[in-house]
Amino acid sequence: MTDRAASDSPVSAFTARFWGVRGSIASPGPDTVRYGGNTSCLEVRCGAARLVFDAGTGIRALGALLMRQGRPVDLDLFLTHSHFDHICGLPFFAPAFDPESRLRLWSGHLPPDHTTRSVVCGMMSAPFYPIPVDTFRADCTFREFACGDVLRPAPGVCIRTGPLNHPNGAVGYRIEYAGRSLCFVTDTEHPAGGRDPAVIELVRGADVLVYDSTYTDEEYPCHVGWGHSTWQECLRLADAAGVGRAVIFHHDPSRSDAALDAIAAAAAAQRPGTLVAAEGMELVP
Repeated sequence: MTDRAASDSPVSAFTARFWGVRGSIASPGPDTVRYGGNTSCLEVRCGAARLVFDAGTGIRALGALLMRQGRPVDLDLFLTHSHFDHICGLPFFAPAFDPESRLRLWSGHLPPDHTTRSVVCGMMSAPFYPIPVDTFRADCTFREFACGDVLRPAPGVCIRTGPLNHPNGAVGYRIEYAGRSLCFVTDTEHPAGGRDPAVIELVRGADVLVYDSTYTDEEYPCHVGWGHSTWQECLRLADAAGVGRAVIFHHDPSRSDAALDAIAAAAAAQRPGTLVAAEGMELVP
């Protein structure tokens, strides 16, 4: 699904593509074919720069495509946090095993006694995984930042970061390029009876907001404290912050295509232009 044709020049092109849209655990099967069952992964292109947000199971297909394109892979990978559904695709990301690839892995949610490398090493070690992170042959660098920092990973690209309300911490990202902006705010829980001021500040006036919409308002009371929000809260937040387009993301693994169709219709009626993220969907902020 394409939001609109990318008519910009290659230098100023700003596009996003979803490779994984589920939360918690991958959910393949006949009921999730159209929206997809892979966990969190978003690819953003800012001119020549390639940015990837989260390394859920969706990153495997992205890696396979990049290797088929036949040129060295050079990209920045930003983690929202290190819960398993957001990092478990990394050992299956083919460019990580290519000596010609250059990968920079960023995170800003970890306590001082952990690093991005130590988290990945822990995941790729016995008894959880058969081969260690040292098997990666790409030029991999691990970069830490403090949540709230402004990052500039490539010329003309500005990434603002902010804290999210999620167990063990998480980071929201605002990508700004060529006068436009896209916010990736997943795995966050809204406060009771109001908006999170940190999230409001991060997403204010953004052209596109991709937001954690795991639950419905009716389901949420049974999941307070789990670190997730609702699709209705996504729309309320977008209105409060003056966001252009809202994108419902991080679907509950039990949510069928038919159920997501119903959410899409209700959301579009409430806030025209709202989208429900699906694997393969492409957006131009």
